[in-house]
Amino acid sequence: FMAGAVVQWLRDEMGLIETAAESEHCAQLVPDTEGVDLVPAFTGLGAPYWDMDARGLLCGLTRSSNKNHIIRAGLEAIAFQTRDVLEAMQEDSGIELATLQVDGGATANNFLMQFQADILGVGVRRPADIESTAYGAALLAGLAVDFWEMDDIRAMSKGQVDVFQGQFDEETRASKYKGWVQAVRRTRVS
Repeated sequence: FMAGAVVQWLRDEMGLIETAAESEHCAQLVPDTEGVDLVPAFTGLGAPYWDMDARGLLCGLTRSSNKNHIIRAGLEAIAFQTRDVLEAMQEDSGIELATLQVDGGATANNFLMQFQADILGVGVRRPADIESTAYGAALLAGLAVDFWEMDDIRAMSKGQVDVFQGQFDEETRASKYKGWVQAVRRTRVS
């Protein structure tokens, strides 16, 4: 429920950054989170957990933790939540994710896009125009009324794309995700 609002919370409620764009710079100032995890279950946990009683959690703090570790943990939380949902979708559909195509304001954050690719182990494709929600709705409407075919849409969608490739080995990916799963477990009441 809160993936897209994490950066806003870090900015507006916590005052750790002044702009959303600043989160990328801060996250890159530290090599990792030093074990800090942020689970933004501010209004409960959505898919795949569906636990409305869960609450947000910031854990793993040590004396050396600073705002950059917390900001990085917030960005990583967005990627972990995306992985949670995508794994549930793959399990339900039986279709394995080959590439994740992204859009929206958060996708302007190169750190987040690279970490998303790293934690998923698949390529993440970002179009030049990251605000494509209305465009996508128009394409779907055109398909619904037979204004065009899928081949037409594929031809229109060929433009500049940034592709982020996962760089983590399987052991690193599993270790980082395990930390996330443990943090999520701590947020749950039952």
